[in-house]
Amino acid sequence: MAENGGGDGRRSWCSVPERLQLHAAMLALQFGYAGFHVVSRAALNMGISMLVFPVYRNIIALLLLLPFAYFLEKKERPAINLKFLTQFFLLALVGITANQGFYLLGLDNTSPTFASAIQNSVPAITFLMAALLRIEKVRLDRRDGISKVLGTALCVAGASVITLYKGPTIYSPTKHLNHGLATARANTFGRLGDAAPKNWTLGCIYLIGHCLSWSGWLVLQAPVLKTYPARLSVTSYTCFFGIIQFLIIAAFAERDLQAWSFHSGWELFTILYAGVVASGIAFAVQIWCIDRGGPVFVAVYQPVQTLVVAIMASIALGEEFYLGGIIGAVLIITGLYFVLYGKSEERKFAALEKAAIQSISEHGIDRAPSSHVVRTSLAAPLLPQSTDHV
Repeated sequence: MAENGGGDGRRSWCSVPERLQLHAAMLALQFGYAGFHVVSRAALNMGISMLVFPVYRNIIALLLLLPFAYFLEKKERPAINLKFLTQFFLLALVGITANQGFYLLGLDNTSPTFASAIQNSVPAITFLMAALLRIEKVRLDRRDGISKVLGTALCVAGASVITLYKGPTIYSPTKHLNHGLATARANTFGRLGDAAPKNWTLGCIYLIGHCLSWSGWLVLQAPVLKTYPARLSVTSYTCFFGIIQFLIIAAFAERDLQAWSFHSGWELFTILYAGVVASGIAFAVQIWCIDRGGPVFVAVYQPVQTLVVAIMASIALGEEFYLGGIIGAVLIITGLYFVLYGKSEERKFAALEKAAIQSISEHGIDRAPSSHVVRTSLAAPLLPQSTDHV
């Protein structure tokens, strides 16, 4: 897929081939998202409220998105009405409030590495939801359908292993550092707090809820974008209603006014990182990469994030690795690639069938068997749709 973005030989002002730019951008994106997992856990370890953190994060994201949504989508943004507002409210409930709420609850009880690992199951869960809702067709008589079903099963198996089997400790940073290095790490990162999880099984259940919410948001978003084809505006409205929903919950669950103030520069840094890097810059980079390289190219890089998170969390938080988590992560990542392979093969079949229909039409046959054309509203689960390079 990467060749689609840079195969035409175009070069930028800095004379770097676009293909290399795409790979560099995707690596930077994974580092940015990986840092978000670690920074979020550090914020929780420092005592930042799980309600205050997403409110500030989404306020920053909204302020970054609004100017672009307003000026870039003036012509394609339909007039707002009660129906659209209701849809945006429901998208926020699923994609912001439930999604981010479950994520923080799960992260607080597990670790950044396994939170990132479980997120690799989102494409498979999205496919399963779409298939149950008849949005996506499953062809078990072809290799693309078999690959997607097998990938979904592997992701479910991996998430089950992580949840139900923690296993023995495979790697502990403190055991592999001499006294001097351990003291240096403690002096540098000790302020971020202890990375010890609280309730592993409960945390994994929360993370599965996070993935279900994320997948549900992707499925629900597809019909909304058909009638309101302004993605930045939809995202801005979703952020706005997500902020309102979190504030309503906070009015009942977080009455300590001190929780809304910053007590250190580290706390302010975690909020700014989550809002600016993870929600603002990352969104812009991902949109550009999808446009130039295609959605599958972007999705293939997802497991890199898990590896980077593991390294970062081990250094900054002293995270330990458990056998069950490693086995589950391998199963989930393998399942992800099976699903992506199935999506790629599905597009090839669709292109061949479309070419056959056009050929029949050119020979004077008016009615082509269009019922056999594969149609799906989910060009690539987990990622925004793109018709380019497909």
